[in-house]
Amino acid sequence: MTRQLLACNEAKHHVETINGIRLHFLQSGPDDAPPVFFLHGGAAHAHWFDRVVPGLTTRIRAIALDQRGHGESQWPTPAAYATEDFASDLLALMDRLGLPRMTLVGHSMGGHNAMAFAAWHPERTAGLVVVDARPYLPPDRVQRMHDRGRRPLRVHASEEAAVAAFRLLPRETIADPVLLAHMARMGLARVDGGFRFRFDPACYADREPVDCWSLLPRVTAPTLLVRGEHSPVLPLEMAGRMLETLRDAELVEIPGAYHHVTLDTPEAFTAALETFLRRML
Repeated sequence: MTRQLLACNEAKHHVETINGIRLHFLQSGPDDAPPVFFLHGGAAHAHWFDRVVPGLTTRIRAIALDQRGHGESQWPTPAAYATEDFASDLLALMDRLGLPRMTLVGHSMGGHNAMAFAAWHPERTAGLVVVDARPYLPPDRVQRMHDRGRRPLRVHASEEAAVAAFRLLPRETIADPVLLAHMARMGLARVDGGFRFRFDPACYADREPVDCWSLLPRVTAPTLLVRGEHSPVLPLEMAGRMLETLRDAELVEIPGAYHHVTLDTPEAFTAALETFLRRML
């Protein structure tokens, strides 16, 4: 993995105070190009798209956001992690940046938040890309998330120990180990006693996801659904139902990929995204 393939090497870091919390994002590409927001999944961060953005920035203004409680963005106090909170951040950040419309690319939790935003704010959504995300989380799955979020934060003695302990969730992946190590390092913060990952456990413990099935018919933007061929998160049958529910949608399945499509097969995902963007922008 060479230096020039990582978006963060060229991107500008920005911080804006939105809804009372500091939100960090990486921006690259021309300021006057069509804006595309990239939203990572739960317990992840903006760098999840570091191997995707470089292939696109001649055509778009890429904004990879650390969503509240993740990466270098602030943890809200008291905890506020309903889907409405994430969507409110997006809307306010768009207004702050003077962007009347944007395309959203969201993976996992980010895809769920993007679906809801596109339904609640169709006039602000130029396009929607849902990457291996499901519209609804059943109660038992939400309960497991809440239980996981109540575990104490783990502090690692060294950066090397933290990188060695880094695991995806779900764990199945074919990602380049060098890229996974980069994800781990970009998600670390130095604290007393060592290093911990930049993620507020309350985002799991207090997560309040909406049921997007009833919202999908309200999405008017052209939509690309992307699933990994071997993903346990978005079964093919569910993706088919989403296609039937959305007004204007297509499905691309990425061969060989599991849930973490942007890490497993970044080149194939970028090619699918670029094809979609070329037709739309």
